[in-house]
Amino acid sequence: MRPSHLLLAVLVAAVWGVNFTVIEIGLDHFPPLFFSALRFLVAALPAVFLVGRPKVAWKWIVGVGLALGVAKFGLLFVGMDAGMPGGLSSLVLQIQAVFTALFAFALLGERPSRVRLVGMVVALAGIGVAAVDEGTSGSLTGFVLVVAAAACWGVSNILTRKAAPPDALNFMIWVSTVPVLPLLALSFLLEGPERDLEALAGLDWRGAGTVLFVAWGATVFGFGAWGWLLRRHPASTVAPFSLLVPVFGMSSAALFLGETVTPLRWCAAALLVGGVAMASLTRRRPAVPAAPPADAPAPEAAASGGERATGARATRSRRGTA
Repeated sequence: MRPSHLLLAVLVAAVWGVNFTVIEIGLDHFPPLFFSALRFLVAALPAVFLVGRPKVAWKWIVGVGLALGVAKFGLLFVGMDAGMPGGLSSLVLQIQAVFTALFAFALLGERPSRVRLVGMVVALAGIGVAAVDEGTSGSLTGFVLVVAAAACWGVSNILTRKAAPPDALNFMIWVSTVPVLPLLALSFLLEGPERDLEALAGLDWRGAGTVLFVAWGATVFGFGAWGWLLRRHPASTVAPFSLLVPVFGMSSAALFLGETVTPLRWCAAALLVGGVAMASLTRRRPAVPAAPPADAPAPEAAASGGERATGARATRSRRGTA
C-alpha cells in the first residue's frame, strides 16, 4: 500500500472514531431520533442526484435502510442519549462482527472455524467486562441499547451480503434515503414535535456542524474512501484498519469530552478488539459476497468485499488473455 493510501485508510478510521464524539456533542442540540433523521437526510441530499440509479434491487435498499438506518442508528443514538459514553459506544459496537457470524451461521449456513469461535468467545468476554464497568459507573440501559444496535448492524450486514452491491457509495447513499421518514415519524411520536421544532429554532453553528460531520464526513467521505481503497487493495490489507476505529473513538472522547478510560475499560477494549480480529480477519471457506462498512465497518464484511473484487479482476484478466 502506498503511503498516501495508508494515510487515507488511517484517516477514514479516525473520522469514523471521532464520529462518536461528534454524535455525543450533537445530542446536546437535538433529540436522538430527530438527529439521526437529519443525519440521513443531509447524507442523501443532494448526493442521491449525483451517484446515479441504484445498482441493486429496491428490496435490499429498503431492508438495509430499515435494519441499519432505523434500527441500528436509532438504537445507537437513543442509547448514547441515555448515557452511554461515545468512546465506549465505538468499542461495544464492534461486537457486531460476532452477531454477523452468528446470523450468517443461522441464515446462510456458514460454519465458523475454531479460530473464529475462539475469537467470538474472547470478544463476548470483552463485552462482559465492559458491561460490569458500565453497570457500576454509568448507564446500563444505554449499554444494552448499544449492544442491540450492534445486533441490528449484524442483520444489515447479512442483507448487504445478499444484495452484493457493486458500488458501496452508491448503495449507501440510496440506503440513506430510506430511514428519513420512519425516523421523523418515530421522533414525532416518541420525542414530540415541540422538541424537534425547538432544536431547529435554536440551531447554531455547533449543532449544524455535527450534522454535517456525521452526514458528509462519516457517511459520504468515509464510505466513498473505504470503497475506493477496497477497489485498489486486497481486503486483508484494508480491513485491519477498521480496528483503529475504537482507538480513535475512545481517545477523542477522552480528549474532547473528558471521558474517563478505566482499567476495566482498557481490559474490555483489549479483549473485544483482539476477539473481533480473530473472528473477522481469518480466512473463510467458502468466500461470500461483500458487506460494505457502515460508520465503523465490520472487518469481516470488508474482507468479503475485497475477495469479491479481487476475483472479479482476475476473471476480467483471464478473459483478456483468452
